[in-house]
Amino acid sequence: MKKYYIIFALLFTMITSASTTQTLQPVPYVDLKKYAGKWYEIASFPQRFQKNCNCTTAEYTLTNKGYVIVENRCNKDSIDGRESYIKGKAFVEENSGNAKLKVQFFWPFKGKYWIIDLASDYSYAVVGHPNRKYLWILSRTAQMDDATYQQIVARIKDKGFDITKIKITKQAL
Repeated sequence: MKKYYIIFALLFTMITSASTTQTLQPVPYVDLKKYAGKWYEIASFPQRFQKNCNCTTAEYTLTNKGYVIVENRCNKDSIDGRESYIKGKAFVEENSGNAKLKVQFFWPFKGKYWIIDLASDYSYAVVGHPNRKYLWILSRTAQMDDATYQQIVARIKDKGFDITKIKITKQAL
């Protein structure tokens, strides 16, 4: 009998984990012309590929070929450190209101890039992954006022992200 409880507990955990992942919703619509341009990373969940990054930015350029050029930059080890740069492509998922993209830096691998929060004036955006292991808070300026930041963090928490993992990104003043 104990064996069945363990199996049930494992199945319940897998089902609830899967349903949590499926419930993450992107914003209803993104105007890619307004979204294009330079964004500053305010905070993120630290990732191995961004280790020791400071002054992190992302720049999005629309193409007439059906994808978006993505250029990520950061300064390694310090605000004045050497620049690290990578260029990729983002492809919009059909019927997503332009809020779900797949980003590709190395062929054939593509990662999910979902815009899950967006200011009406496109002054900030929050990008996440449905598994909730990736998160970026972006702003059009290198600094964000604390009240706005705290409101964003509260909404991220409500979406099921572990806010204890958020790390503020150092930006030049």
